[in-house]
Amino acid sequence: MSGQSDLLSEPFECQPATRSREWCWHVGIHSTLTHAEGTLNSVPRPRSLSEAEIAHAAIAIIDRAGAGALTMRAVAAELGMATMSIYRYVASRQELEELIAAAIFSEVDIDPPSAASWRDQLTALVVRLREKVKDHPQVVPLGLPHRLTSARGLRLSETVLGILADAGFPPDRRDLANRSLMVYLVGSLQFEHAGQLSAGAAAALADLPRQDYPMLWASAHESPRLTADEEFDQGLTVVLDGVQNLLTESGAHRPGGQ
Repeated sequence: MSGQSDLLSEPFECQPATRSREWCWHVGIHSTLTHAEGTLNSVPRPRSLSEAEIAHAAIAIIDRAGAGALTMRAVAAELGMATMSIYRYVASRQELEELIAAAIFSEVDIDPPSAASWRDQLTALVVRLREKVKDHPQVVPLGLPHRLTSARGLRLSETVLGILADAGFPPDRRDLANRSLMVYLVGSLQFEHAGQLSAGAAAALADLPRQDYPMLWASAHESPRLTADEEFDQGLTVVLDGVQNLLTESGAHRPGGQ
């Protein structure tokens, strides 16, 4: 047996003078397969990726180069893999955007504070979501529209609607309130990134000729300067005042809901 084992562990060379041709053929085939198996086993297997790893690679690309740079090829390169390999995990750009949304919402605490008014509960949820996404402003247009494809995003919407229902909002009014809060959040984040609060836009307003644009000039020179957080908080108060008007107009009221 030891002689046969030695033959199988080395590249095989038949010796017709000492062995039959049939024996040479069988042992040669076995030897070839053994070496081929060893070669295959020595090739490193591709590493397995989690959905969170893929999503965070995509977010890193968007943060660095904008949403236009997000492609399957770019994500594969970010992860150090061949382009076709990424399709083992994500079938399309649509699925990639859904993973981004899931990653965003997975980090948000969606349990509202107990023993708080409906306004304070909604404020807490909106502020928490903003805190998680404000450092990734270019992700917002991709991630938040897919909130209803994410289990966590669905749960957040369910929580908001539940708070509004408990406050006495009828179905049509609470649907409008829920959408209004999300529109304000998305719009304020994008405005903060590229709108009036950016340094370039503020400087452009300040340089406008007063005689041609007196109202804008006054905004640039006379209005108090607010931080992004202050502007967001004050704007959210305005939105919630409007939401509260929906409750008043519906004729519904829950004691202690103020």
